[in-house]
Amino acid sequence: MEPEKRGASVGDDCSFDLDQMPDVQMTGVTGDHLPVFSERLKQRLTYSMAWTPEVSDLEDWKARARAKIWELTWQTPDRTGFDPEIVDEIDRGDFIARKIAFNLTRDSRVIGLLLLPQGKGPFPATVFYHDHGSKFDIGKEKLISPWDGPDKLHSAQGWADRHFSGRFPGDELARRGYVVLAVDALGWGDRGPLTYDGQQALAANFANMGSSLAGLMALEDTRAAEFLASMPEVNKQQIASAGFSMGAFRAWQAAALTDTITATVAVNWMATAKSLMVPGNNQLRGGSAWHMAHPGLIQFLDYPDVASLVAPRPMLVFAGREDRLFPVSSVTEALQKMGGVWAAWQRADCLDSKIWPGAHVFEAEQQDYAFDWLDRQFSRS
Repeated sequence: MEPEKRGASVGDDCSFDLDQMPDVQMTGVTGDHLPVFSERLKQRLTYSMAWTPEVSDLEDWKARARAKIWELTWQTPDRTGFDPEIVDEIDRGDFIARKIAFNLTRDSRVIGLLLLPQGKGPFPATVFYHDHGSKFDIGKEKLISPWDGPDKLHSAQGWADRHFSGRFPGDELARRGYVVLAVDALGWGDRGPLTYDGQQALAANFANMGSSLAGLMALEDTRAAEFLASMPEVNKQQIASAGFSMGAFRAWQAAALTDTITATVAVNWMATAKSLMVPGNNQLRGGSAWHMAHPGLIQFLDYPDVASLVAPRPMLVFAGREDRLFPVSSVTEALQKMGGVWAAWQRADCLDSKIWPGAHVFEAEQQDYAFDWLDRQFSRS
């Protein structure tokens, strides 16, 4: 008895009748390197651990969501002593600028740039996180003016001219009486060299070793804040996180993961995940995304859900109306979602935002607005 034949028949000459081709997927990847079924994947995202009005115990929700993020970073708790030492310092009039070596983690002893106001503390403080920008020769020097050679200063000043109205935001904040710390993320500045294409290899190598590049950045950024809090010159009740672009992501992520941070300024990185995973968005290029992609996290929490773990502490979010990386409609959607969480804490006034007319920049007027806001949070104005 012959077996039942399924599908198109094959003749004696082994030819296949193309008119009877079964209905199967003949392409799998779009020109933007998305799977052709990406819309189906996005429709399945329900963000099962996000805040909803049905949440009755905010503290419990926050603890469970934070624990889930830490789980997905693939990092282990690190309580290594910081063991700081001064490497170099210069007097800049209003403040002292130092290079300081310390144990960022159990695996990495790094050089940070630290600005200390003149006078007697303790002072308010800010850990300033640098951006991505596909510019790896400098990291911390994007925010604090370097003094170790003309080449680095030239590179840093060019970045400041392009994005910060020629200013170094960390120096500006130090002139206001803040202790400021900036540290290179892995791959930037003293912790390079990294290339744009090399990010994917670096991320894959972390995964192959049972770790995560994005997870490491999250751990290091919380450790940087904790190091700042350990300094005797710092008021432990007045520690801010701040950043521009990827630095903004780092600022609200760190604040979500540690209560050491008591106020947050996030400039030009806030949106919903679904709105960023669309053709033409920078998030699809596979470069900078590796530093911000915790495997599986988006099944549980959207970006604004993670940022909402900062509540009820004060947070300021900026966006640019002409910023092509973060469409205003998506920013607005994310802020509305976040607003519900602050309102649930009965602290709606502690979430502030402003959409500026420009693009992806942190210009002098914006800096002054942000730093005035920070002064108000710390009762300094």
